[in-house]
Amino acid sequence: MYKFLIRPFLFLKNPEPAHYFTFGLIRKLFKVPGAASVAKGLYNFQHPELAVECFGLKFPNPVGLAAGFDKDAKLFNELSAFGFGFIEIGTLTPKGQDGNPKPRLFRLPDDMSLINRMGFNNEGVEVAVERLKKKRTQVLIGGNIGKNKVTPNEQAVDDYVYCFQALEPYVDYFVVNVSSPNTPNLRELQDKEPLTALLNTLQQKKKELNAKQPILLKIAPDLTDSQLDDIVDIVKDTGIDGLIATNTTISREGLKTPKQTVSQIGAGGLSGAAVTDRSTEVIRYLHQKSAGDFPIVGVGGILTAEDAIAKLEAGASLVQVYTGFIYEGPAMIKKINKGILRWKKAKHKA
Repeated sequence: MYKFLIRPFLFLKNPEPAHYFTFGLIRKLFKVPGAASVAKGLYNFQHPELAVECFGLKFPNPVGLAAGFDKDAKLFNELSAFGFGFIEIGTLTPKGQDGNPKPRLFRLPDDMSLINRMGFNNEGVEVAVERLKKKRTQVLIGGNIGKNKVTPNEQAVDDYVYCFQALEPYVDYFVVNVSSPNTPNLRELQDKEPLTALLNTLQQKKKELNAKQPILLKIAPDLTDSQLDDIVDIVKDTGIDGLIATNTTISREGLKTPKQTVSQIGAGGLSGAAVTDRSTEVIRYLHQKSAGDFPIVGVGGILTAEDAIAKLEAGASLVQVYTGFIYEGPAMIKKINKGILRWKKAKHKA
């Protein structure tokens, strides 16, 4: 029903207004008595063999919702009914900010992809905390944290520490986002020296607070092999708990969408099917280079069970979806989990 009725209607609207319309619609529908139970009955699929223990947490299934969809923690209670094993909110910054000028979100239907240059638009971490205090679901929540646009890189660590401290009582894991292409100079923080300093500072803050939540690092798909080697070293040197691979790409290679259309859209991070292969390559490289020493959450172009399984076979322990959720709808979570279960059972038999 989603792909044949709901998606065509939503795609008549510009992407960002469609996103907010969908949020409002879900919120209204879930106020109807029994709506959450109906959604759970339609979209949830659980099985003991789907459970994953990873960086000290137990996930009921390996399919999560990536950051960016529920930036401000407005809808995680309702979204948990769609069968996600975990939901990541953010990216959150200390102060609320508008992000980049609109339009800043674009569909590439021929490529089952999106281009966004949102720019960490959010209402600020304190506003999200107030919503997290009203959590009604058992779903695991990740907190994706970043820096404000106006904060110079030399002071970026203060923004990450601020967000860490504010969210610490309310999230189950943290994600350090230094890989968005839409905040000026942010990706410079992926360089070995500043990134090591940032992660060591967060580890120290974690000790001071006696916090238990794992800290993950989200990286870009555009890193070279030597930069990925540095990332492996950084994970080991700082003792963080794992990686999320990958964020959106600035590459435009291999698109079916006409070049003129892509050029008119301009700058931004590309997500969806167009980044599937590169994301999987990065996961495989990191897993092999590290000899599987740390967990990897695979994200980037997952639209089917086969896409998710490819990430798991490459070395991911968990996966996340975003663009695929927009193109395929909520039924995809159940389909992916069923496919992963079949794959796991086949592996056991072999």
